[in-house]
Amino acid sequence: MARKPSKSVDPIKTAATRIRRAMKTRKPCRPIRDLLKKGDLQSAYNIQQLNTELWIKEDRRPVGRKIGLTAKSVQAQLGVNQPDFGVLFADMEIVDGQEINPEQLMQPKVEGEIALVLDADLVNEQLTLTDLINSVAYALPAIEVVGSRIANWDITILDTIADNASSGLYVLGTKPTGLHEIDLRMCGMVMENNGEQVSIGAGAACLGNPLNAALWLARKMVEVDMPLMAGDTIMTGALGPMAPVQPGNVIEVRISDLGSVRAVFGE
Repeated sequence: MARKPSKSVDPIKTAATRIRRAMKTRKPCRPIRDLLKKGDLQSAYNIQQLNTELWIKEDRRPVGRKIGLTAKSVQAQLGVNQPDFGVLFADMEIVDGQEINPEQLMQPKVEGEIALVLDADLVNEQLTLTDLINSVAYALPAIEVVGSRIANWDITILDTIADNASSGLYVLGTKPTGLHEIDLRMCGMVMENNGEQVSIGAGAACLGNPLNAALWLARKMVEVDMPLMAGDTIMTGALGPMAPVQPGNVIEVRISDLGSVRAVFGE
């Protein structure tokens, strides 16, 4: 008897399903790069977008974007020469000092960052730094709790893009500061875990200036026809090395001229 022809596997849908299943079951999955051609960033973003659209249908609310891979050393490690981006959802935001349920996390690590909140749309096809600065309402100190659905953080650029730029949660400080009051490039960052220093850095470590990272993102989002809009939050990228975190830890990030923010991890 002749074999029936096998149905071709859709790599985008297969990878997206693998990531969603890992997220739902809290069991990390194997890398998705085996489903894609080497260096196929567009397909990785297609996987991210497919899951984004499905989550929006499930009433998850997008509230901004995050930028990843802003450190040149990490770009070199993953063999790329540009950052990547992911979506921030409202259910990813944690109030400063609120206890984080460990069940919300997958292989968590923490980064100290600067967040920008917009009060104008960034839709021009030839965006300038001036456009960006004029569109920022204020800056906030922030902690990003990155996570990975990929087992053991065994990731390449394709895996992290598909996995919503290895997003997890984020915590924002509560003291807004206007850009006219600070020099983001010179902002120093110290991150402590239960009072012990675990990471230091500065704005200059984020593509030379967090505004450079935000401008890259704004231009990229116009390019893909998903521009940043008034009210969006931008997590601009790490100011220093990420650090591991465990239940019971209290992370505090202090950024000069911006204040501090805490992430409290429940037992």
